[in-house]
Amino acid sequence: MAAGDRNNMKMVRVLALITLGFLGVTSLMGGIPMILDPSGGMLHMPLSLLAHSPFHSFLIPGIVLSTANGALSVVVFVTAVRRVTGYGNFVALQGFAIAGWITVEVVLLQAVVWAHYVYWAVGLVLIVSGSVLRRDRRVGGPGLVAGV
Repeated sequence: MAAGDRNNMKMVRVLALITLGFLGVTSLMGGIPMILDPSGGMLHMPLSLLAHSPFHSFLIPGIVLSTANGALSVVVFVTAVRRVTGYGNFVALQGFAIAGWITVEVVLLQAVVWAHYVYWAVGLVLIVSGSVLRRDRRVGGPGLVAGV
């Protein structure tokens, strides 16, 4: 791999790491209060937001948000830092996860706000960067733990 290609790959990897960090932190910051206060009070969200959804509280959405987009983003972040074999696939899959989450949210809420566009963009960045990172030949190994 030429030096220019390595620099480009590094820039894409850094972009993916920043995006994963943003997604993980903000998803946990949104999901945990939904779990702790399923009425939505901690986040000043009325239960009426859920009127067109199958949910009667924010508990299940909070669990899914915290897990699928919060905790898993942290795991994918670690795989990308360690360059675990196939980490580009995990980055792209996390992009599909957030894009899917936001799409379902928009359908259930029957509304679109500026944050939806931000997180669709986050999904797109992760999908594209993950696709590029699939070609990273400088992988660290097969496991998350050294020697595994």
